[in-house]
Amino acid sequence: MKLQDILGKVDQKSKKRVAVAQAADREVVTAVKHALEYDLANFFLVGDESEIQQIAEVVGLDLSDERIELKHVPDQTLTATEAVKSVSEGYSDVVMKGQIDTKIVLKAVLNKEYGLRAGKVLSHVAVFEVPNRDKFVLLTDSGMNITPTLEEKAQIISNAVHVAKGIGIQMPKVAPLAAVEVVNPTMPATVDAAALTQMQKRGQIKDCIVDGPLAFDNAVSFEAAGQKGIQSDVAGQADILLVPAIEVANALYKSFVYFAGAKVAGVISGAKAPIVLTSRSDTAESKLYSLALALLTSEEK
Repeated sequence: MKLQDILGKVDQKSKKRVAVAQAADREVVTAVKHALEYDLANFFLVGDESEIQQIAEVVGLDLSDERIELKHVPDQTLTATEAVKSVSEGYSDVVMKGQIDTKIVLKAVLNKEYGLRAGKVLSHVAVFEVPNRDKFVLLTDSGMNITPTLEEKAQIISNAVHVAKGIGIQMPKVAPLAAVEVVNPTMPATVDAAALTQMQKRGQIKDCIVDGPLAFDNAVSFEAAGQKGIQSDVAGQADILLVPAIEVANALYKSFVYFAGAKVAGVISGAKAPIVLTSRSDTAESKLYSLALALLTSEEK
């Protein structure tokens, strides 16, 4: 399956609106242009009007399109406030980060008065299209939680399952990663993985299959799992890789992209609405896929 395929899954009949904070960014505006070409969503662009107009002229985006609303907000911090408020007030459905620091967007998202926090853990879910693999690989959490607790890991799994269902994976297989496959009390990742497995079996984590601890090779390779004699409903076919710490996710994320040549889409899950927090260095293609992922996640209830 390819990330290109998810563009066709977005419901075009009940069209969503995307609020873009600080939209004066060439790759973001290009992604908006492509999204409109696919008729994926309507857009509420917040930022410096003249800068957005200049970029739109360069990339060929027609700002007079009825699917676009532009609001002049020259202050960077206020662009995040306006974008988040438009979602909290029901005008928009998705928040997208433009040319702005992530911490500014997250501060607005977590604002007690108008923010989008739903009393849950927020976590980043990345969906990878890896060459020579016939299905997506989801990785979490590479962007929000540094060393999550057991309780937080359970919520991170639920957030990832929500995203997986949005792209059509109805009963995702989750592999809590560790360095070994046996429970070792001196290795907290293995203890948490075993606990998460039992929590899923007892119905505390729903709509997925969890089995761990599993090392990375045994989570994604039938051959590796077979060589170690591992019998599991998840080993070799994991849909979701749950990491024990952010450093592990960061290394895997960049290895997928830079060593394997993977394409990626990402979204923050767990808030009242999906949040697209792509890196400012991400391509317009990656931002487009992340936007489509957010729209699909917004549709999934």
